Amino acid sequence: MALQINNYKRVFKHGSATLADPNPEMSPEEVMNFYSNQYPELTTSNVHGPKIDGDNAVYTFKTTVGTKG
Repeated sequence: MALQINNYKRVFKHGSATLADPNPEMSPEEVMNFYSNQYPELTTSNVHGPKIDGDNAVYTFKTTVGTKG
């Protein structure tokens, strides 16, 4: 059985917004930092994922403010 390597396009989601990947060389945390100027709530968020959806690797930014535990 041959090993198959797939290249997935990274997609970042914040709430209902889908954010483009500014630089594939950046880590997901660096992308979150990059977008924190436009979305200040990202400064108190965590990265979840990736979740594979078709040809996309979807990362989700979820805020930690207002959650217990």
